[in-house]
Amino acid sequence: MSQTALPVARVADASDPGPFLRWAGGKTRLLRHLLPYVPERFDGYFEPFLGGGAVFFATRQRAGGPIVLSDLNEELVNIWRTVRDEPDGFLEALVFYEGKNDEASYYEVREADAPAEPIQRAARFAYLNQTAWNGLWRVNRWGRFNVPWGNRPFRGYEAEAIGDLSAVLQEVEIELADFRDILGQPKRGDFVYLDPPYLPVSDTSKFSGYTEKRFRAADLEELASICRELTKNGVAWVLSNRDTPLVRELFADHEIVRMTTRRSVAAQNRRDIEPSQSPEAIVVGRV
Repeated sequence: MSQTALPVARVADASDPGPFLRWAGGKTRLLRHLLPYVPERFDGYFEPFLGGGAVFFATRQRAGGPIVLSDLNEELVNIWRTVRDEPDGFLEALVFYEGKNDEASYYEVREADAPAEPIQRAARFAYLNQTAWNGLWRVNRWGRFNVPWGNRPFRGYEAEAIGDLSAVLQEVEIELADFRDILGQPKRGDFVYLDPPYLPVSDTSKFSGYTEKRFRAADLEELASICRELTKNGVAWVLSNRDTPLVRELFADHEIVRMTTRRSVAAQNRRDIEPSQSPEAIVVGRV
């Protein structure tokens, strides 16, 4: 393992389409540290832990081949697909949530069953994403969203912004898939960005509950093994995660850059919060 001085890079121009979701653990703040480790040009781009997609938006123009974005969160994948395929219908569905800015309205929406129709489901996700505490998406073991009210107004989206996002995503493949299924696809010359759920800081924390299927230490161990195969196959990759002894052990044969960043993610309630200065690691898989 080596520790490298931390370079920085200019992020994409503010006028370029960027993340349209508030996503706990999003990488917008870390972009200037992450981007120097991304190849200037590559063929295909793969991101199997999609979230808000900050790295995708910042590096998409470096790709010369197919772009594959994926996640196991069905609600997340649905809103990305809806923005790509049905931008006008999505904007129309958002009208229902205008003015629902009080606590009672939030819990009424939260407790109701999610609509079956994809566009309506995406609009509900957008409302909860903007108004829940800290942009956190967390579900219980039965898949029910259970984040408290964030005391934030629902602002919706500008039509032009959604149109721009839809245009950017037209040639992008968006999959509901496990990382194991996606990471068998990259070939020599491709690039993979990995931002797996961080393992809980304690046995009672629920930070990894973005889907009813939890991400465990065994999953991270399997991901590390897959990363070694990617390197052998000539696929460059970058992984970001919490800086822990396990991460350092699993990726000891790769370059690891360590830093701290501000985080504030609720677990069970507002009193159970990660430290504001969170240790972070960027792992670089060079070919």
